[in-house]
Amino acid sequence: MANVCPYGRFTHAVVRGIPESFGRASGDGAENGESAVDLAKAQRQFGVLTGALRQKVGLQLIEIPPDPELPESWRIEDVAVIQGDTALITRPFQQQRRSEAEAVRRVVSELNLTVVEMGAEEGGSGGATLEGSDVLFTGREFFVGISSHTNHRGAEVLADTFKDFAVSTVPVCGGFRLKNICSMGGPDTIVISNNDGAKKTLRMMEQLTDHHYEVLTVPEDAAANCIYIQGPAKTDFLLHRPTDECPESVSAFQKLQDYTLLPTACSEASKLGASLSSLCLLINRKHTIF
Repeated sequence: MANVCPYGRFTHAVVRGIPESFGRASGDGAENGESAVDLAKAQRQFGVLTGALRQKVGLQLIEIPPDPELPESWRIEDVAVIQGDTALITRPFQQQRRSEAEAVRRVVSELNLTVVEMGAEEGGSGGATLEGSDVLFTGREFFVGISSHTNHRGAEVLADTFKDFAVSTVPVCGGFRLKNICSMGGPDTIVISNNDGAKKTLRMMEQLTDHHYEVLTVPEDAAANCIYIQGPAKTDFLLHRPTDECPESVSAFQKLQDYTLLPTACSEASKLGASLSSLCLLINRKHTIF
């Protein structure tokens, strides 16, 4: 087991702007019958998120310009899994999304991270697939959701990349990704949805780990995805869905004493099956050229 660094300490956030083609790709939102997205609103919500990361939390923000030829490239979490000094460039399930990684690869290389590629040859004829929104890192171990987007071979590549950490796989049902139903609300706290599928996944996670995690259950699925960051002076920040989007869950977050709560809207990205964490990659890098 690797030496465990304090969970939630980051220096940089990498984001990618919302393109004019936002919502035009066939994907989770269309499959789930969601209503049409509002491009201008999505861009405003993205601006609020980036402002919170930069101005309130104090991270150095690296923004990759939007690319209208890559309508899902704003979903940047999917194309890399970053821990310590290593960035694993993933292989999204949809072939048309795989070129999204090029700009992210350049950024993490400029940050002097060790870049590991998940090649097309991984996993035989079908190939390994892995999306970052199926990967939950707790600070101690990885859980990888086996979903319609991520397969076992993808999880094996992740385990080969991050050998110092235990990697466990858990099934994710209903078209969700793992981080649609759970996220970290602190160094030892898992925030999880109250639906039956999420409860089943949590039970499996508890059986697979030797560590005890506190569990914060929220009644609304969308509220289960948060972004926890330990800021300067060990300030605990939690970006979470606001009252107008998840009215029944806000009281649960208020149980987190001494946290700075940052309500952050994500309704338009959520219509396409994304979550707050989908829109950023968090990196802890003290010595960089930036």
